[in-house]
Amino acid sequence: MKEMAAGVLLGLIIFLAFIGINVTPLILITLLVGGFYFFYLGQGTVKFDNIGTDIKVGTGITFEHIGGQDSAIKELEEALEFIIKPEAIKKMGIRPLKGVLLVGPPGTGKTLMAKAAASYTGSAFIATSGSEFIEVYAGMGAKRVRQLFNDARKKASKQNSGSAIIFIDELEILGGKRGSHNSHMEYDQTLNQLLVEMDGISFRSEPSILIIGATNRADMLDSALLRPGRFDRHVQVTLPDRVGRRRILDIHAGNKPVEDSSILDEIAASTFGFSGAHLESLTNEAAILALRENAQSISRSHFHEAIDKVILGEKLDKKPSPAEIERVSFHESGHALISELVKPGSVSSLTIIPRGSALGFMRKTAQNDQYLYIREELEGDIMVALAGAAAEEIKYGNYSTGAASDFEQCWKLAMQIVETGLSSLGVVKRTDSPDEVIYKECKEIIGSLEKKTKEILLIHQDSLFSLAETILAEESLDRDRFIELL
Repeated sequence: MKEMAAGVLLGLIIFLAFIGINVTPLILITLLVGGFYFFYLGQGTVKFDNIGTDIKVGTGITFEHIGGQDSAIKELEEALEFIIKPEAIKKMGIRPLKGVLLVGPPGTGKTLMAKAAASYTGSAFIATSGSEFIEVYAGMGAKRVRQLFNDARKKASKQNSGSAIIFIDELEILGGKRGSHNSHMEYDQTLNQLLVEMDGISFRSEPSILIIGATNRADMLDSALLRPGRFDRHVQVTLPDRVGRRRILDIHAGNKPVEDSSILDEIAASTFGFSGAHLESLTNEAAILALRENAQSISRSHFHEAIDKVILGEKLDKKPSPAEIERVSFHESGHALISELVKPGSVSSLTIIPRGSALGFMRKTAQNDQYLYIREELEGDIMVALAGAAAEEIKYGNYSTGAASDFEQCWKLAMQIVETGLSSLGVVKRTDSPDEVIYKECKEIIGSLEKKTKEILLIHQDSLFSLAETILAEESLDRDRFIELL
């Protein structure tokens, strides 16, 4: 109907102009009416009607489906008590929580925890993201916030539930610090409306509403949003430890034919720093690799290949020149040799097969999670990172751009030594220390370790050349072959 009306109007204007009538006023009126409809009636309504995603109670997601977040789940369950036991909460004179903020890196399960909270409490669940509230048209964001709360109450009543949970992902977009968006006051108006709506939530209202926000940038949130009475509870959803990773692997490998369950213990130890999303992708990639080989079960080699793929990417078809391949072989041999000498047993395998943006890489053996380091350990990591370029210099008299990421890692580790008071400067405050002093100290740390690394490689030059020649011929070396050559 809209298209037909527009066509008839356009035809009428052309006809009137053809017979000599002045159609300028009619065109201006048409533009004004059309602009008003598009900007204030059509545009806002169409987008606004789709705000949020309604998920009914009993979606099947429970806290049992989330691994590696036991402490976060326990804290969240405590916050949900006011929904489950409203009479007991009222009797004790406890003010119910209005909001729970989930803070943690991407892929750690914040959205799953919000869904599980809805199942745990039997609440209606509406999910949305901060970006859905921001518009270029003034007042639209605030209108969407009001409608979101109204929809939550209506859907809870429709589902015969006494409570509703509103989950807002990417909360830093909606709840950023006021005044930081100098060119766009719509952000501040939208946040103000959210603050007003949260102040209006009461445990006497039916249904009760709990806001669960998720962010990985809590530092960007407005202080008024974080104060008690709004987001009362801040739950840290961190990267899982070794036990947590093992639990997550059990969940995602439960429907997959894994050759031996002990493989998962090894993979859990080898994936320090992996999030739940990484581990889900890892098990999925391992299953895909097994399917490609027509294997009946997923073996250790499939999981190891999947780890490399998740970290570095797919193997590439590009073929570096023979000179580049030889240089990469010396580079990776330098990394492996110093790593084994500094920390025996640390090398799992090395390869010069290109993958992702890497022309080669060395994979370390599984180790226990470590959160505290002494200076000697950090210096050892710097030496391993420097060893690739040092090996190139011993062979060719120079090094290549392939060491750029290694140098970046070296500088990061050197800064960690300085900022944690492990350098000759002693305890320092980074913001109050002159940049030239910090730079000079880091430069001295890296310079002395670079010299030490090169001296060790020269002592073991025969082993370096032997490793490089062998990996050049065989492309990949596992630990047994690596130790045999040493």
